[in-house]
Amino acid sequence: MKKTLVSIRVRSHERTTWRRGCKFTLCEVSIRVRSHESSLLSMGCFEMRIGFSTGSVALDDVRRGLSIASHLSAKAVELSALREDELVPLLGLLSNLDTELKQFDYVSFHAPSKRCRFTEADFVDKLRPVAARGWAIIVHPDVIEDFDLWRSLGAAVCIENMDKRKQIGRTEAQLQTIFEKLPEATFCFDIGHARQVDPTMMEASLFLRMFRDRLRQVHMSFVNSQSKHERLNFESISAFRLVSRWIDESIPIILETPVTSDEVEEEISMAMQVFNGAEWDSRRMWVNGETLRVSLTPES
Repeated sequence: MKKTLVSIRVRSHERTTWRRGCKFTLCEVSIRVRSHESSLLSMGCFEMRIGFSTGSVALDDVRRGLSIASHLSAKAVELSALREDELVPLLGLLSNLDTELKQFDYVSFHAPSKRCRFTEADFVDKLRPVAARGWAIIVHPDVIEDFDLWRSLGAAVCIENMDKRKQIGRTEAQLQTIFEKLPEATFCFDIGHARQVDPTMMEASLFLRMFRDRLRQVHMSFVNSQSKHERLNFESISAFRLVSRWIDESIPIILETPVTSDEVEEEISMAMQVFNGAEWDSRRMWVNGETLRVSLTPES
């Protein structure tokens, strides 16, 4: 592989701004890249792991969902049992999915969003084999009542922020209370939910800044006013770019967008535009308490 030569020029602005008691310093960083590897920058994100939720592309048909999600560009997948009656069938199928799952660098499991049939203890016990695989178990916070039970799953519990329909889990302050009771739990940042709750993306930035050490995966889609997940569009991409600087390239991106097999590649490309510095004039990054505006300019 050829070496990439990078020169950096920093011009610091004197102007500072305060938001919610936090001080932001604006700097401009121009980065000039030379060599063929600059194409990686123009694509954005290098080797980001982007994939799909089986539920978003095939509802409860997990095998069909994996077939659609198994695109060469897809490096991550989320197995979905979003409805309670899907949990036991999916758990029974896991041992037969090893071959299909080999292509993915990252696998997670979405637990049911409501609990009616099972006791909470039974519900948690059924999820233990998933935790034993080392997978993140995506959990809606309103499912949790007995925190002692869920603490037994340790870091496998991955709490997701909620949309406007839910009474808890919509804000950073609400999730902070939950993480205090589940100290080992990780965080699934649903960027579409965050935008629906607060279109300014200020709450989204708080989620990412306060829970960046817990961040395990990102859910991405356009969430409409009826809380339905739709395909990415210009409006959602523009909003998500405002906070993309706080999402490390190592964090898997799970698309919850309803696509067909013919639309998978296009949707992954749309997701990459959220992080793609070549598509816009500048991006900002959180570095040591400061916000940096970064321009990526490949040399000819």
